[in-house]
Amino acid sequence: MAGGELGVDRDQEVITERLSAELDELPRALLSGPVHNRVRSWSQRRHAGSRKALIAVLDGRRYLYLLAALDALVSDPPLRKAAGRKPRKVLGKAVRKDFEKLSRLVTKALELPPGKERDLAMHEARKKAKRTRYAAEVAAPALGRAAKSQAKSMKDVQKLLGDHQDSVMSRDALRDLAEKAQEAGESSFTYGVLYGREEQRAAADESALPKAWKKARRKARV
Repeated sequence: MAGGELGVDRDQEVITERLSAELDELPRALLSGPVHNRVRSWSQRRHAGSRKALIAVLDGRRYLYLLAALDALVSDPPLRKAAGRKPRKVLGKAVRKDFEKLSRLVTKALELPPGKERDLAMHEARKKAKRTRYAAEVAAPALGRAAKSQAKSMKDVQKLLGDHQDSVMSRDALRDLAEKAQEAGESSFTYGVLYGREEQRAAADESALPKAWKKARRKARV
């Protein structure tokens, strides 16, 4: 659906900005070959493909059905029995439930050894941290300072996990760029340098997660 295609398009922009910034930081001695041009052309091709897919989705029937469904939801929301109860009790329970699910995901990620499984687990935790943060922000008017504090701590955890996921995607991109460079008879040295830097960033994020999560748990008092 549109959300998935838009996410791919946004991911491409994030990766390109990240790699371009890292190239700008490297000393000239570590820049081997037309790396800036290759990253730029690689990004343009990928961006064109993802944008084309997004436009196809927005022009399709499923998107029109989605808009109609959203209009129906707003005009006649399917309220549950809990809608008649006190907001503080209902929202507090919902926020706590989200946090408990996130806690299980973070615990699972921390127990796994470094590698693809941990990367995937941290990605799932990132998505849940984002939802938990939004839930706390929405509930803040009813729950007060505790919800605001929890939302802030979730933002910090989400940022850490997000940077880790950006590193995972960047390393995938660097492998692809290195292969394309070698096929064209160019040096892949610089992509290897960036890959090593990304590995270090990911390792730093993984090392920082336990402390960030401990802080988030202390503030989870909704």
